[in-house]
Amino acid sequence: MESFLQKAKAAAATVASLSDGEKKSLLHKMAQALLHNSDAIIKQNAVDMENAEKNNLSAALTDRLLLNKERIEAMATSLEEIAALKDPVGKIRDGWILDNGLKLEKVSVPIGVIGIIYESRPNVTSDAAALCFKSGNVCILKGGKEAQNSNEIIAKTLRDVLAANDLPIEAVSLLPDSSREGVAKLIKQDSFVDLIIPRGGEQLIRYVNENASVPVVKHDKGLCHSYIHKAADLKQAVDIAINAKCQRTGVCNAMETLLVDAAVAADLLPTLKQRYEVEGTQLKGCEKTRKIIDIEAATEEDFHTEYLDNILSIKVVENVEEAVAHINRYGSGHSEAIITQDCDASETFLNGVDAACVYLNASTRFTDGAVFGLGAEVGISTNKLHARGPMGIEDLTTYKFKVYGKGQIR
Repeated sequence: MESFLQKAKAAAATVASLSDGEKKSLLHKMAQALLHNSDAIIKQNAVDMENAEKNNLSAALTDRLLLNKERIEAMATSLEEIAALKDPVGKIRDGWILDNGLKLEKVSVPIGVIGIIYESRPNVTSDAAALCFKSGNVCILKGGKEAQNSNEIIAKTLRDVLAANDLPIEAVSLLPDSSREGVAKLIKQDSFVDLIIPRGGEQLIRYVNENASVPVVKHDKGLCHSYIHKAADLKQAVDIAINAKCQRTGVCNAMETLLVDAAVAADLLPTLKQRYEVEGTQLKGCEKTRKIIDIEAATEEDFHTEYLDNILSIKVVENVEEAVAHINRYGSGHSEAIITQDCDASETFLNGVDAACVYLNASTRFTDGAVFGLGAEVGISTNKLHARGPMGIEDLTTYKFKVYGKGQIR
């Protein structure tokens, strides 16, 4: 492990010194290599898909795992889009001159060596590698065992481009020991690793957060809510509620709990039930909800659960204050929405909810780096420091102070 990390640390200096033009050119070549190698990638992904079937992987995780021509083309497009982004390195964030004539510049620089731990989705391998490379960082990737074959062929495709251009292949690496013990070692290597980004299941996040000596930006579960206020446009509210849950159920920005204002619950819930039945959604509700529509009872555990499936909890609340209190108790700090035409209620909600992304009259499904115009994201940070929400290339930099003098002494 130490020998591997020493090579990664050495590669970081080389990557940090690359110009924006060099990084763009290499990312374009990596995108083309993915397309050129798509048959081999699909072949290895098929092995992972077969294993997923044998191991009874859930439908949601299987969907995340699948790669086909269309998805590989999307991976290549993502690399092209990342290449086109403005270089985040070397930007002067601020600058000033002191009374003694010293000139100060606060300049963005790469973080260094970044370890990223993730599950299921093999497209994260290319996205994370490209984001780190564009921001001048080295990445050490640890994907889920269910995607091992896919991740290995994707990483090899990117590393072959580095090798062909006389750059250290350690700039993009898979963790050689992908066991739990390997992860346990990685997250304590603060002499070589500058940041750990875990994204995945609740147990993984908790384990890394509690055991790492390397700084951590966690990408926790997405227990997202939508609250339909009494002053909502009800047709709009139904459309948003259906989209937030059903457009894609196995993703972190899908709604898991719907809150409905008591003032409109009797009119709205039967309509919602009909629409969700068409979508095949399993509904669970609080006692007040079940007095209006006949559905399964929601438990305390349900309100704490990120289903990542076509299951939805529903709770009737009395007002916006109760909605905010419920979200701040059960939410994961990811994405929360209110549907209302009342300006005071919307500001109470948007200011009061403690989450990375808060929405007015829109689906939580928009929380995404590409959709936000960031090109892509390494994940959705539920941290408050140093990054929050979709974490793009700007968030993969830190800064240093450059101080220019003319012989000043103190």
